[in-house]
Amino acid sequence: MAHPLSGADIDTLAAVFRDGGGPDRLPDRAALWGAVLGRLPATLLEKIFIARALPRAAEMPPPVFILGHWRSGTTHLYNVMSLHGWGYVPPVAVGLPHDMFGIARALRPLLERQLPETRFIDNIPVTPTSPQEDEIAIANMSPLSFYHGIYFPKAFDRLIDRGLFFDGCGVAEIDAWSERFVYFMRKLAYDQKKPLLIKNPVYTARPALLRKLFPGAKFIHIHRNPHDVFLSMRNFYNKLLGVLALQEVPVDLDVDATILRVYDRMMRRFVEQTAGWAAPDFVEIPYDRLDRDPLGAIGQIYESLGLDGFETLEPLARRYLGEIDGFQKNAFKGDKPTIAKVDAALGPWLARWNYAAPDVAENVRTS
Repeated sequence: MAHPLSGADIDTLAAVFRDGGGPDRLPDRAALWGAVLGRLPATLLEKIFIARALPRAAEMPPPVFILGHWRSGTTHLYNVMSLHGWGYVPPVAVGLPHDMFGIARALRPLLERQLPETRFIDNIPVTPTSPQEDEIAIANMSPLSFYHGIYFPKAFDRLIDRGLFFDGCGVAEIDAWSERFVYFMRKLAYDQKKPLLIKNPVYTARPALLRKLFPGAKFIHIHRNPHDVFLSMRNFYNKLLGVLALQEVPVDLDVDATILRVYDRMMRRFVEQTAGWAAPDFVEIPYDRLDRDPLGAIGQIYESLGLDGFETLEPLARRYLGEIDGFQKNAFKGDKPTIAKVDAALGPWLARWNYAAPDVAENVRTS
């Protein structure tokens, strides 16, 4: 499979090479530039011809955003809710956001054959209709993306903080990100012809900006025991760095410190920006409720947000849940030092949602 950055535009690729230092290997540099320049005529044509057809943001039905730190159950909720009534991000739009209506459609059979059977970070199946989060697409449209830290791990923490929290960014850079994000949402709205359901853990750090860009938007926040999140995030970074990094991963990269620091900062921003938010615009559920009683949890979400269509979704969701009933989730357990480290760093969040430390593992899985 081509690297995800093959779907970038010239300005974005040049900026992320400059910010991140570029790929270590010359063939990777050449392949990415070749993909971007080779697509350029079609990319420009699509931008010209699609411009008048796209709805303005104000004309779009207010989207619903699923928020929550990575590994908190956002994907499971997204997969079930997207079964009926929602527009979402299809796989071809993730890889080729600039070329959704041209090259992506022409090459769709080839692109679909290249899809992995399951996601890199867990065992969740990937199909041509699987709903995707939009961050890889945004990474191809803007130099401000969480994924650029994974692509260029020599600048890991700096690029992650720029992509998540806009650290060091001026107003013009944030406005440019906002313009690209809204443009992608407009393309999705035109493609899907339904209200959009968008899942992206990155947006947990900026709900106020989303509400500013899309007044009337509704938000679902799902949270999970930070101990479970921490252990799963170790696997998340190990897998993605192994597959997507364009540079050799520094031996002194402290993934644990990044996980703890980002979790705390993201949650602080989220709580601050959503203070006073309530139904019918905002609902919060624990992952355990979704895992234990998915239909009950989703019914609660629909009722709290005043959403229509649960009666139609319910039989589809019941069938889907039956099909994945034997799905084996990755299982991780921490040792005593790891549990103590999470307790110390994320104690306020454990207390906020009344989460306890897990059992200690005799043999710790780290991947």
